[in-house]
This record gives sequence, C-alpha cells and structure tokens, in this order.
Amino acid sequence: MGICALLARLGVPFEAGFDFSRHTTIGCGGTAEAAAFPASGEELIFLLSRLKEAGVPYCFMGAGANVLPADGHFEGVVVRFCRINSLEREGNVLYAGAGVTGGALLKFARENAVGGLEAFSGIPMSVGGGIAMNAGIPERHFSDLVLRVVAAEHGRLVTLSHADCRFSEKDSLFREEKVAVVGAVLRAEFCPPSSIWEKTCRIREKRRRLSKGHSMGCAFVNPKGISAGALIESCGLKGVRVGGASVSNEHANFLINEGGSAADVARLAALVRQEVHRKAGIWLREEFCRLP
Repeated sequence: MGICALLARLGVPFEAGFDFSRHTTIGCGGTAEAAAFPASGEELIFLLSRLKEAGVPYCFMGAGANVLPADGHFEGVVVRFCRINSLEREGNVLYAGAGVTGGALLKFARENAVGGLEAFSGIPMSVGGGIAMNAGIPERHFSDLVLRVVAAEHGRLVTLSHADCRFSEKDSLFREEKVAVVGAVLRAEFCPPSSIWEKTCRIREKRRRLSKGHSMGCAFVNPKGISAGALIESCGLKGVRVGGASVSNEHANFLINEGGSAADVARLAALVRQEVHRKAGIWLREEFCRLP
C-alpha cells in the first residue's frame, strides 16, 4: 500500500507531494511523499505507531525556521504539528500545544498579562520547535520557562520534567532522540500588558537589524563567551559564496539562500566550520537541524 493510501485509510489529514522549499525559511530542499497533520497527542501516537508498523520513515517539522531539508525526494512522511495548538492559562502556568506559533503565544500572553515571553518576539517558530532547540536570546531561552513537557516517546504519551528534557545551549533531548514535543507547561509571570508591549517593541527593533532573505536564522551556536557571527566575520568569511548560498554581509552567522540548493547551503556551512577551525581553532556547532 502506498504512503498516501495508508494515510487516507488512517483518517489523519495529510498533504501529498510536500515541498520543503515552500514550507521552510531557507527556501530550498526537495519533496516528501506526504505531510501529515495530527490534531492531538493521541492521534500523533496512533499515526507514529501505524507508520512504524508499515515501515514508513518519518521526520518531525515545526515552523520550518531552523531546518535544512535535503535535496531530492523523501519516501516518507513529514509529521507537522499545526493542529496541536491549544493554549490555556491556569493560575501561574500556561499550557501551549506544540503547534502554537510564536506569534499566537505572545498575543495570548499579552492578553492574559503574562510576561517573560517577550524574548521570543519576532523569532519564526512553533512551541514544539522552540522547545526542541531551546530557542531564545542570551537573556532568556525556553529552558527558563519550561516546567513540564508532554511528549510522544516510544509509542506512548509521557510527561517529562525540566530535568528529563536535558536542556543545554540550543539543544535538548528532543534533538538527540526521536521524541516529539506535544505540548508544554510554561511558567506564567504576571506583567502589565503595557510593559509587555514595551519590551516586545524593543526586542523587535533589535531583530530588524538582522539579515533579510531566505535563511535558517543563526546557523551556528555561539561558543562559550564568543559570538559566532563575530568569529566568522573575524575569519574574513562575510560574503563568501558556494553556488547560490552566501554568508550574509549584514550578520555573518546567517547563511543566505539566493536561489541555491540545500547542497549549496550544506557545503557553505561546512566551509565556514573548516575555515573558523583553521584560523581560530574552534569547531562551530550547527544550530539548525537537518531533515529528514
């Protein structure tokens, strides 16, 4: 049975012929046989179990903002979380589904006088992806807010403590293993909406200075105490090009796709890492995830 026929039989909404280039901020990559859109943790578990039984490979994708999809065709399923998007507040905590966008989370927080989330303003992300990569800025990351995470692990739904998530700098359990974030309980701190808006505007103003164009956001994790962008610039790599991909002239930690392939971006990332190691003795760690 074909993959699309299987998904149709399972009753999970899906899109045939999924195009990575149309659904990622880097704007390149190939296609997948299908993308599936479960609406709950239970439906996600059901879907993953049936895919595993049928021997169908799959990968997870959130907002598509910090990923580099491969060229070519993936004979498998891209599991997306857009429909797992509940948002609730109860006392001093928020519950957010994995598919909640950063914009929706911030709007809900502002309407409910919940502060502490302003650092994520302007970052293209979903809650699931943000938690998986421990997204944020130096002042605040998701790990500073997460109390518990509901996850799909080994065919069942589990609740993971903060310690279970193994958060570190732009990393977590969810990047190391095939464990999917379904939702999270986040700390909710009272803050007047006017103050939230003021902080949000200040952070958005800073983000306006970042590079424009198709990118994955920051491509490399800052080494301890060093800016990866400043390090790359000091090695004379601004503007360096491989095929249709180049190192941004505005912010050297952004790799810009100007009509190139995923292979161009991957080769450029490898070149930057090699040159920084050769000139500065530091191996940069990729911040983005490779799919599938």
